[in-house]
Amino acid sequence: MKPNILCIEDHPDNMTLIRRIFRSDSYNLMEARTGAQGLSIAESQDLDLVLLDINLPDIDGYEVARRIRSSTKSTLVHIPIIAVTANALRGDAKKAHDAGCDVYMSKPINIIELLDTVDTWLCKEKRGSIQ
Repeated sequence: MKPNILCIEDHPDNMTLIRRIFRSDSYNLMEARTGAQGLSIAESQDLDLVLLDINLPDIDGYEVARRIRSSTKSTLVHIPIIAVTANALRGDAKKAHDAGCDVYMSKPINIIELLDTVDTWLCKEKRGSIQ
């Protein structure tokens, strides 16, 4: 069964790139353009991983991560969250981790690094569900 990845990204060019990377026989990609839309999808769908932009038009990605981590839906509490953001100032990675993100990656996206990171976290999740 293909892993379900939710990408919460408001920039059309970035979403097109993510779509090209993850729309394949290997992944099922769900898309949200706002934090609120992403939270709604996260609560209603079975997900394996979240790709999260920090600069969203409504709720910033830090708050989205905090809400995912505090969800009453038990599978969201430990879901891997990868922050993929243009924020590259000192302290931004710590802010992302403190909000509940597992990984912080800055844009522009390195496609190979992103795929490797996603696959690593998906393997960790799979191993964790087997034990």
